[in-house]
Amino acid sequence: MIFVTVGAQMPFDRLVRTVDEWAGRRGNGAEIVAQIHDSRYQPRHFQAVRFLDPLEFSAHVRRADVIISHAGIGSIFAAMQAHKRLLVMPRRAALHETRNEHQVATVRHFARYGIGVAMDEHELRAALDRLEALPPAGPLPEAASTELLAALTDFIAQDQKVRARR
Repeated sequence: MIFVTVGAQMPFDRLVRTVDEWAGRRGNGAEIVAQIHDSRYQPRHFQAVRFLDPLEFSAHVRRADVIISHAGIGSIFAAMQAHKRLLVMPRRAALHETRNEHQVATVRHFARYGIGVAMDEHELRAALDRLEALPPAGPLPEAASTELLAALTDFIAQDQKVRARR
C-alpha cells in the first residue's frame, strides 16, 4: 500500500494532483490511501480523507510499503522510525504552500538518511516510476548532530546578546 500524506496545516494540491495523475496512468496497481487535509484538488484514482487522528495515521504508516509526503518533520520521522520507503516533495513558499522555505532545508538535511527527494512535480513523476528501487529510510539518529548542537548554541548566544542590549 502507498500512503500519501500532506500534513494538517495547509493544502498541497501539487503533490496530490501529481500522485493522482500517476495513479491514473498506471491503472490497476498498488492500493493508494491519502490524507489530503484541505486540498482543493480531489483525487479520482485513489481513496482520500482530509484528516486522520494520530492512531489512524500510525496505522497507515505501519501498513504502508511506501510513504509519499510533504517534507513535514513529523511525517519524515514517522516513516524513518518505521523504516519505510519514503519519497518527499517540499512545499514551496513562493507557491504559497507554506510560510517559508523550511521544507526545502529539511529535505536537504534528511536526504542523507536515504529518503527519496523530489523538488518539484517533474522530479516527483520520475521518482514515482522508480518507487520499487527506493531503499527504506532511517534509522533515526540516536542523538543530535554536532552541526545542530553548534547551530543551537550560536542561536541561543545571539538571542542572549539581543536581550542584553534591550
